[in-house]
Amino acid sequence: MPLFGNTFSPKKTPPRKSASLSNLHNLDRSTREVELGLDYGTPTMNLAGQNLKFENGHWVAETGISGGVDQREAQRLRRRNQQLEEENNLLQVKVEVLLDMFSETTAEFQIMKKELEELKSVNRRRK
Repeated sequence: MPLFGNTFSPKKTPPRKSASLSNLHNLDRSTREVELGLDYGTPTMNLAGQNLKFENGHWVAETGISGGVDQREAQRLRRRNQQLEEENNLLQVKVEVLLDMFSETTAEFQIMKKELEELKSVNRRRK
C-alpha cells in the first residue's frame, strides 16, 4: 500500500471519433481519381538544371532539354570512359614492368661494377 495514494492510475482514454465525416470513401476508384486528381503520371524532378523522370525503375533524362545529354550520348560516353580506364590500367602495368626491369638492370650493373673494382684491386696487388 503506497504512502501517498495509488502511484499508478492511468487516465481513461476518451472514445474515438468517427473515422471520416465525408462520403469520399464511398466513391469508386475511377470517380475518386476524376474528382481528386489522383492520376499523378510519372514522377519528375529538376536536378542541376536537367529534368529527370522516373521510368521503369530508373531515373532518365528527358529528351529535348537544352544543356542536357541524351541517353545515346551518355551511353557512348560511358563506353568511351570504360575503354580509357582499361587503357590506363594497361599502361600502368607496362610502367610497373619497365620499372622492375630498370631496377633489375641497375642492380646487375652495381654488382658488375663492384666485381670490376675487385678485379682491378687484385691486379694492382700483383704488380
